[in-house]
Amino acid sequence: MNSKLSRHVWHYLLLLLLLPALAGSGARASDGAPPAPPAPTKITVALTQGQSATIAPDTVLRLERVNDSRCRVGAVCVWAGYISYTFTLTKGGTSTSFVLAADMPGASKTANQGGLTFTLLGVVPDSVPHMKAPVPDYRVSVQVSHAPAPEPGR
Repeated sequence: MNSKLSRHVWHYLLLLLLLPALAGSGARASDGAPPAPPAPTKITVALTQGQSATIAPDTVLRLERVNDSRCRVGAVCVWAGYISYTFTLTKGGTSTSFVLAADMPGASKTANQGGLTFTLLGVVPDSVPHMKAPVPDYRVSVQVSHAPAPEPGR
């Protein structure tokens, strides 16, 4: 019984190794159908605070926190404030955190983490809430793409 299972595992591994080679060679199925299109290189994810999304096998993006320090409508403030978003990327069991923000000093709308590029697209609602309004349930949209390869010699 163990040898049967072992044989199936080897067949599966061999299949996994051969599929990329066949796909790259332009091989077609016997029915003449074109090969499957490549996996998308960009996806858009919309998350609320505390929500996670699987963006690739063994890769999860989580919106940990929305920090909205913008001056609320009706308030008197000494500065305009900003809104920022803290994310955690878990890839292969390793987690890293990063911040995206449009107008925060020292932050950017784009970050590279784990071979991926994260670009802040927007937030809903995007308007500053009234002074006495409850904190909105923000929904943050992020584009995820493959990070550009480093230039040779760098």
